[in-house]
Amino acid sequence: MRELTLGTLKARITGGSDREGGGAGPIVILLHGFGAPGTDLVPLWRELAVPHEVRFVFPEAPLDLGFGGRAWWHIDMARLQERYEQGTVERFIDEVPVGLEEARGAVLGMLDALERDFAAKPETTLLGGFSQGAMIATDVVLHSQRKFGALAVLSGTTITYDEWLKLMPARRGLRVVQSHGRADPVLPFALAERLRDDFGAAGLNVEFMPFNGGHTIAPAALDALAKLISELAAVA
Repeated sequence: MRELTLGTLKARITGGSDREGGGAGPIVILLHGFGAPGTDLVPLWRELAVPHEVRFVFPEAPLDLGFGGRAWWHIDMARLQERYEQGTVERFIDEVPVGLEEARGAVLGMLDALERDFAAKPETTLLGGFSQGAMIATDVVLHSQRKFGALAVLSGTTITYDEWLKLMPARRGLRVVQSHGRADPVLPFALAERLRDDFGAAGLNVEFMPFNGGHTIAPAALDALAKLISELAAVA
């Protein structure tokens, strides 16, 4: 595993012919959630049963929250929890978070560096993440001109709703693995169902993986993700 800077983001890269990102295999980029350390999702590369040539990239979010936690943009968790308790959390999806544009730019810069230095091809690149990482991954996929191979939305939700809705049809046919816990106390399951329906209405090819659990990544979602990654490898 290598630690390096891609654009402005510190990242860890592993897999491939030398276990340091070498070779020409597909690129899987997984973005961690709010408050997690940059290493949070790194163990997944050993849990996913995918071909040897697949390369994994785990970037650190740019904001340091202290005590090892990081964020793509700031979230007032107390305010979000209050909305959840009051039944008004749905308003969350209409907001444009402060710092979203900067986070998007940082991820796009990372993608530029991967294409330049690691010969990454958009059509065999999967971009995804967990929770806030899933939100920024979706936002980047919708805004970028790149034709990504796939998107993974693990316990994520919609933000900037009207804007995303307008951008989705341009990603018609994009393969998406989406998972969400029915008892998620942070991001309601009903909002995940709405995102699934919006993806489907816009023509994206969504595999929705609900599970009986909370704000986490279910084993079935990892199995579906591994299958999709393996299919990208088969055409790389």
